[in-house]
This record gives sequence, structure tokens and C-alpha cells, in this order.
Amino acid sequence: MANHVHATAAVVAGQPGSGHSPQRCPAEETICPVVAHEWVNDEYKHLVVKATAKALAAEPGQFFHLVCPSPDEREVWFRRPQSVYRVARSSGRIEFLYKVVGRGTRGLASLELGDTVNMLGPLGIGFKLQPEWKNVVVLGRGVGLATMAPISQVAGERGVRVTAILSARSDELALAADLFESVGTVIKVLDTDGTSAIENVERILRRVIAENKADAFFTCGSNRLLQLMKRLGKEHGIPGQAAMEQIMACGLGPCYICVRTFEVNGKKEMRRVCVEGPVFDLQEVLGW
Repeated sequence: MANHVHATAAVVAGQPGSGHSPQRCPAEETICPVVAHEWVNDEYKHLVVKATAKALAAEPGQFFHLVCPSPDEREVWFRRPQSVYRVARSSGRIEFLYKVVGRGTRGLASLELGDTVNMLGPLGIGFKLQPEWKNVVVLGRGVGLATMAPISQVAGERGVRVTAILSARSDELALAADLFESVGTVIKVLDTDGTSAIENVERILRRVIAENKADAFFTCGSNRLLQLMKRLGKEHGIPGQAAMEQIMACGLGPCYICVRTFEVNGKKEMRRVCVEGPVFDLQEVLGW
């Protein structure tokens, strides 16, 4: 088991009274035991941790800032943001599905059963479902599909039908297909057979709109797909929300590393993805 050092103020999952976590604060620093950590394919890992009550209150689209062990001789100085893949409140567990791509995630991938991970959260503003929406469309690519999973799960619990369009390089990278299938219709569009072409995705979206199965749009993971949904949403008056992927340092707002430009009421406006997002109105997002 790796020996990871954490701040003494952190709350330890499963140890009531540990750490410092004022009731009025919705987020906290927690030390969570790893209960499962497996590769799902050559690029992605599925991490499951035992979590605290505050962490389990995470909403779809929110994220946690994780301390990652070093994969080499150098320190990993900053936390890494990870969107929530699934919250299993009955078993007290939170799940993350992430791509192993840099030093931080390579270090995270080294965590083993019985190790602990230091998490700060839940952070940010998540997705919202309006009561009048009966059919929603989620469109994502790559790791963005993991971000789409929780809002699809909540939609299913509320009786809202989901059309999930999963874009990926190949079938094995069309992540979380089983979860999406449990709450609606899954349409895979892949690079390997050419169905991920933007023209084909547009045809699919227009068909779903024509069938009155698009009360709202949700997207994450691809700028070209975001722009497509934004254009069709504006054309047909369909509201939408987009989760932004962005490099962060503090995750709390003061560092301004994650600032991006948005267009609000015809004017350009700078916003911090970590505290004013990561979920934004689709029509206000300019893209990556």
C-alpha cells in the first residue's frame, strides 16, 4: 500500500468526527479509501472510492479535485479535476472514469485497492433538469461521455427519456454504453466506420428533433459536437447545457487559471470554469 501524506484537517471517510468540515460548507477535503480500480480498456480506468455524506451529495456535472501520487521522481504539484461518473448513495461510493494521459493521471492510475485518495469537493455548478423536459439528448465524445453519465442517470430516475449519442474512435471507447442503455436509446457514432462524421451526427440530431424527442441538449467532450448542438439548439429553440473541460490549479476560483470567454446577452464575458461552471448555458459557450 502506498504511503500518501495528507493534510490533517481532511475528513476521513468512515471515521465520524475526523477532520474539520463545517455544516454550512457544501464541500470538504476528504481522504477516501480506494475500493476498486480497474482498467476498462487500454486508455481508461474506473476508480471507485468510499465517500463521505457531503461527497455523496454531488450533483451531475460537478467535480472533485484529486491529489495524484507522483508517477516518477518529481512531485505532482497540483490537484487534477475529475468529473463524477456515478454516485452510488446506497453503498456510499463515488465513481470516476478517467483517461490516463499525463503525469497526474498516470500517478492516479497507480492507486491500488486499500490505498487512499485525497479529494476536495464536490465543486462547481452542475447540470439542471427542468420539470417540463420529458425527452433529452446527450451527446459526448471520449472522456466527455463519463461526464454525461450522471445527468442521464438522474433523468432515468425521474422518468425522463434519454437519447444518448456516443462518439468515439472505436466501439470499445464508446464509454458507459450500458449505463446509457438502461435509461434510453443509445446511438454509437464511430471513427472506424465513418458514422462519427459531423454531417451524419447532424442528420441523427435532426431526426430526433423531428420525432419530438429533444426537449433539451446536453454535451461534453468535443468542440465540433458542441458547435453543432449549439447551432441546432438556436435554430429550433432547444435549450442546452455544456460541461467544459479545462485545466485548473486551485479549483476554487482565486487562481484564475481556468478563465474562458463566453458570450452573454451579446457581450463577451470572462468566467472561471471551476466556480461559475463547469456547466454553462450552451448558447453562451464559445468553445474550446
